[in-house]
Amino acid sequence: VIGLHPQDDEWLSGHRMKGVWFETLEDSSAHQEAMDCVPFGSFSAMAVSPLSAKRLDPPDICMIYATPAQMIILINGLQWRGYKKLEWGCVGESACADSWGRALKTGEPSLSIPCFAERRYGGVMEDELLMALTPEDLLVAVEGMEYLARNGLRYPIPNYGIQSDARAGLGASYD
Repeated sequence: VIGLHPQDDEWLSGHRMKGVWFETLEDSSAHQEAMDCVPFGSFSAMAVSPLSAKRLDPPDICMIYATPAQMIILINGLQWRGYKKLEWGCVGESACADSWGRALKTGEPSLSIPCFAERRYGGVMEDELLMALTPEDLLVAVEGMEYLARNGLRYPIPNYGIQSDARAGLGASYD
């Protein structure tokens, strides 16, 4: 995904995924072709460290694991200033291609539903999503979330219960 291995004919054939994740070799090959990967040779190694440790200054990409409610607030923060529609895809297994593979390749924020391998071997919880974004986009998101919080739009998102009248909250947002 990050270009440490060539996406050559053997890799693109998908033969290692046939009968495991996909019924046919054609399906496996289509999956390999659909993955967002950094061109071979763009990187020679991968280093991973918590952002708070500041060992990678700056990192090429930041990965944020969050619940869906936390993630939508992060996305709203990204869209606070300079709005643009964010779009993603899903290759299925190999979600790393959907998140950090795509973010490294395009420079765009990329959201994924973590795959079986991330959950099984990486300890990602079943209620988490993954956003990969540049350090610059992370700063934009944090700044945007600060403005949203001033407007009462923050995590956790309190819901109106069945015994509450939602009109007061709706009026504040839509009048």
